[in-house]
Amino acid sequence: KPDQLIKRRGKAGLIAVGKTFEEAKDWVMQRMCKDQKVEAVTGQLTHFLVEPLVPHKQSEEFYICLHSLRYYDEILFYHEGGVDVGDVDAKAERLQIPTGADLSSGEVLGKLLSKVPSAKKANLASFILSLYKFYKDLHFAYLEINPLVMLDDNTVVPLDMAAKLDETAAFLCAQKWGEVDWPPPFGRAAYPEEALIRDMDGKTGASLKLTILNDKGRVWTMVAGGGASVVYADTVADYGWGAELANYGEYSGAPSTEETFVYAKTLLSLMMKYKHPDGKFLIIGGGIANFTDVAATFTGLIKALEHYASDIKEHNIKIWIRRAGPNYVEGLRKVKAASDKLGLGLKVYGPETHITAVIPMALGLMAPLPEPDLSQACGPPTRKMIKVTGKKASSKAQPPPTKHTIVTATPQTTSIVYGMQNRAVQGMLDFDFMCKRKKPSVEAMVFPFSGNHYVKFYWGTEEILMPVYTTTKEAVEKHAGASVFVNFASFRSVYETSMEAMTYPSIKTLGIIAEGVPE
Repeated sequence: KPDQLIKRRGKAGLIAVGKTFEEAKDWVMQRMCKDQKVEAVTGQLTHFLVEPLVPHKQSEEFYICLHSLRYYDEILFYHEGGVDVGDVDAKAERLQIPTGADLSSGEVLGKLLSKVPSAKKANLASFILSLYKFYKDLHFAYLEINPLVMLDDNTVVPLDMAAKLDETAAFLCAQKWGEVDWPPPFGRAAYPEEALIRDMDGKTGASLKLTILNDKGRVWTMVAGGGASVVYADTVADYGWGAELANYGEYSGAPSTEETFVYAKTLLSLMMKYKHPDGKFLIIGGGIANFTDVAATFTGLIKALEHYASDIKEHNIKIWIRRAGPNYVEGLRKVKAASDKLGLGLKVYGPETHITAVIPMALGLMAPLPEPDLSQACGPPTRKMIKVTGKKASSKAQPPPTKHTIVTATPQTTSIVYGMQNRAVQGMLDFDFMCKRKKPSVEAMVFPFSGNHYVKFYWGTEEILMPVYTTTKEAVEKHAGASVFVNFASFRSVYETSMEAMTYPSIKTLGIIAEGVPE
């Protein structure tokens, strides 16, 4: 049978049963790398499972599904499994386990196995208990076995399984999972370009993501920032161009010039794969960057444009840019000068233009706005207020004032920073000094990979020395007044270090910087 995230394979005629190994091989080769339509999706079959046949009777087939909801896990069990199991939501027995609670054999026997033959109940209950423990320990979000076969000798054989792992538990379970391959959905091929960007993402402190949705699409995006990438993709779809959206991705976290060059070059190479008679669009967008140097990243973009200049013209690719942030004027000026020199006709906008305004302009749905004067920085976009007439008075009484008892930060609040993040600490000290704080908001740093020492920072124009400790325990003991713990630990160690910080009563606020770690 194919092993490619395809459900209802039996109904689709994609399961061969009772074949010799040679016959199974022939069956696989007839379908290997051939287009196959499964329901509404067409894709190529590339991965197959060949398993020993387990002879059994229909009466020995069961259905079980474990899935996680907001406040509880739920087990669905039905005593008649198999291809024709039907609507299990309507007829399965259900057992809900509140989050954090344990499951007992009595609950399983009483609520799930009432219609199972008595001789099989005890063993099946024991299997379900073990399966639930496995499900919790490895942080599954969904696990369905159909059919689950229990033979006359009480041997349990799962014949087919579909499961979803909670990817955000990687920081807890990565070692238990081992090397997990996250395959693309059936009908969407895995691209070597995606693997290249994924590999780059794993080796840099920046964030680089790329997913190909439709390699023949006309609308391509190169968006800075995870939030902005969602907004741009949604806006393209809202304007009715969702079917032409070719990719989804983002670059952020101050990527280097070289990383931006490789990312842009990869996107442009994908755009050149198929020519479209009406041309294509590349929308390079983003919000207002916090610390990404726009000029540095655009230097990488310019290198990619120079590399593909003749192809861009040949494929009639129109490029629209909207970007802002540190050094944005220089970045936009550079890219505009490169465009004029190469004859690419780029349209360039800064923060005076709404974040997604380039999309309808690029797609020809509205007249292009005049490009800004890049001789100096501009102010934020101006928005005329909408005049409200006939405003209704609220019938609800205003709630009584309450005392706000949680104080997270005052001018006296201080913190401990975990990790040798000198640039971040200096930025905090600069901000403190500009705010006219009496003393720095960072009291100490923790770095377990070297002995206790001091690091030099600037407090205005003066030099100060900040202590660095090898353990959080020592830092907290020596700086009992610090109530905030800013954790710059990596994805791999952030869980342990955060949990330790919360054991100290003086720490009241915890900031986690690592991505992919749910609070």
